[in-house]
Amino acid sequence: MKILVTGGGGFLGQALCRGLRERGHQVVSFNRGEYPALARMGVAQVRGDLANRDALLAAADGCDAVFHNAAKAGAFGPYREYQQANVVGTRHVLEACAHHGIRRLVYTSTPSVTHRATHPVEGRGAHEVPYGEDLKAPYAATKLEAEKMVLAANGPDLATVALRPRLIWGPGDNQLLPRLAERAHQGRLRLVGDGENRVDTTYIDNAAQAHFDAFEALGPGARCAGQAYFISNGDPRTMRATINALLAAVDAPQVHRSISFKLAYRLGAVCEAAWKLLPLKGEPPMTRFLAEQLVTTHWYDMGPAKRDFGYVPRVGFDEGVARLRESWLAERGRDASADA
Repeated sequence: MKILVTGGGGFLGQALCRGLRERGHQVVSFNRGEYPALARMGVAQVRGDLANRDALLAAADGCDAVFHNAAKAGAFGPYREYQQANVVGTRHVLEACAHHGIRRLVYTSTPSVTHRATHPVEGRGAHEVPYGEDLKAPYAATKLEAEKMVLAANGPDLATVALRPRLIWGPGDNQLLPRLAERAHQGRLRLVGDGENRVDTTYIDNAAQAHFDAFEALGPGARCAGQAYFISNGDPRTMRATINALLAAVDAPQVHRSISFKLAYRLGAVCEAAWKLLPLKGEPPMTRFLAEQLVTTHWYDMGPAKRDFGYVPRVGFDEGVARLRESWLAERGRDASADA
């Protein structure tokens, strides 16, 4: 098949493109930039912005399916930027599917659409966790709106499914772990609360596999059509243990110090105000939404995903950490050779 992947140059996007190519599909990636890694995979690249409807329509021409993975992520920023990328962009993807008669759409959502401040609904199955309320982060709020659009578009002409992978990590991660490691080396990393809240994460290969499993099962009238599913390793561990295992894999200092949730929340409110008023560049070190995310329990039952499209995590947390370590050491060796 010919498949369009939006955001194919990103961490998950590259894993999706690689896996689809390995399965024999022709892949077109819609990116804002050019990525040599995609070119080496034999992936065609179309440059453009999700907010540009015509560019997206052109990229989707001749495609049989879409993996809509691109989004503006982050804990802070102007709401309009998130709205344009995540809501308007998703609307354009749906219009492209309708225009070209594309029959299958796999959408990458986020568990943040169900965020409920410091009182989350623990994992009891994807279909039993309600959408969040009072979402303070524009990312979560716009992804919620986009997910609803995707699921509402499901029908006899277009089968849709939404996947909510939780904290994706692994070799090639250029966002989550590098930021954690940098703060740890600077002595600026803190746990919020006692760090004993249980959280689940998703190794990169598992996140990609869930997308492929859902895609294979998807079609008009399929059990997964029009539904949303949480995706993770299915192995909740404490926040303290999770973060320190990832830091150890890249020789970053362990984090033992913590601050209270009340202090973190107040600090987040102050940072948000300062970044808006001054304004300051980049993202603030803390936001109210981030404080809530760091202190709450987040784990979900993989039962619905297994039942409806056969998703079973293939790489356990400890094996994933070992692979991350091996990849990091190999990268260090290449850097050392280049310097020599």
